[in-house]
Amino acid sequence: MREGDKCVKEQVIEKWTTLKEVQKYLGVKCDTILQWISKRNMPAYKVGRLWKFKLSEVDDWLRSSGVGDDNSAPDEYAVRFLEHMIL
Repeated sequence: MREGDKCVKEQVIEKWTTLKEVQKYLGVKCDTILQWISKRNMPAYKVGRLWKFKLSEVDDWLRSSGVGDDNSAPDEYAVRFLEHMIL
């Protein structure tokens, strides 16, 4: 797109997703996501009583460390999710 002599870039704004949408996207239980938020620094934002997420941030978090990076016993849903991602 051109406006005069300047090239105008379209800005794509990623929509916020809900806890339920992230739960469905990752295939894990709500309690697992809440544990990841509190214990493993999963990127999430509290808006009033609701949790909001950017899927790109969740994906980056999963790739960079996130799940199963400490020496504690991993929870069963995290293990299933990681196995699904690897296979």
